[in-house]
Amino acid sequence: MSQLGIGMTSVPQDTRRAGGTGGTGSGGKAVALAALVVVALVAGLVLAVVHWFANSPDYAGPGQGSVVVQVDPGNSVSQIALTLEKADVIRSASAFVDAAAGTDSIQPGSYQLKLQMRAADALALLLDPKSRVSTRVTIREGLQLQAIISQLSKATKIPVQQFQDALNRPASIGLPVYAGGNAEGLLFPATYDASTDTTATKLLTAMVHRYDQAVASTGMVEKSAALKLSPYQVLIIASIVQAEGRPEDYPKIARVILNRLAKGIPLQLDTTVLYALQRTAPPPSSAELKINSPYNTYRIAGLPPGPINSPGEQAISAVLAPANGPWLYYVTVDLKTGETKFTDSYKEFLTFKAELKANSK
Repeated sequence: MSQLGIGMTSVPQDTRRAGGTGGTGSGGKAVALAALVVVALVAGLVLAVVHWFANSPDYAGPGQGSVVVQVDPGNSVSQIALTLEKADVIRSASAFVDAAAGTDSIQPGSYQLKLQMRAADALALLLDPKSRVSTRVTIREGLQLQAIISQLSKATKIPVQQFQDALNRPASIGLPVYAGGNAEGLLFPATYDASTDTTATKLLTAMVHRYDQAVASTGMVEKSAALKLSPYQVLIIASIVQAEGRPEDYPKIARVILNRLAKGIPLQLDTTVLYALQRTAPPPSSAELKINSPYNTYRIAGLPPGPINSPGEQAISAVLAPANGPWLYYVTVDLKTGETKFTDSYKEFLTFKAELKANSK
């Protein structure tokens, strides 16, 4: 009996173990189902993330590789954004426009960027001067054509001959017809950027375009007509004004020139003679004042045939809005300070010249 009892007791124990295993199988299905749900959720999340990145207007990463992008003068944020999108720096122009909201300080030039960047990262590089790979050259007011070409060549390493070749094709750089192919005075003084792919023609075209902007901003065409002058005559006078005195005296100098032209009095200006002599200093000698040149305003009446330098916007504006006065003469009586005196009396003019002589000792 005891053996049978023990044997009977053994059966339920094995059964419980079997039943326990059977219970785990039923629960395992639940666990497996739960695991499948989790896997499905994770897979769905991954797909959602992949879908988001695939359709996001912005790249996710910091970028890769390298690319040089050119920002041209006058480009708006939207134009820059389109340039970046085309170069695959950013995924969409809209992302850059959003990132650059309120930004208006992106300077023209060439920039070293990466491919497939976040729009905000691309913007940060465009605002960082260290990203610039272009050469910046500043042309000051009053420089003559050959001096400008020499400075441009030195800064950009573009041979002078290439600039000369471009000047020999005036239509290729956008010179207005009234210049008669002469670029003197029309290479506007300003700061320009030359990238690695800049050519002489591109740079000179940009300078003439900047001159066109100055013409528009000063109202040169309309105002010159009111003065009974052509735009080119205004430019010629402005170049003389630029060479003759200080900015604060420009309006008075312009008035003297206009008054003398109106009365048919020769301008008698050393600066125009120096241009004929192809130098800017020292003052011409008595013999040099007799040089046979259309730029010798001691010998010819009226204006010389062209500008004698590239005047700035301030000198152009002075010609278009000259001071009111009867003056026919002026003398810079102090070469150190630039003090200039004006008069309509020849006798007083001689007094001013004596004052200059005394101050020069």
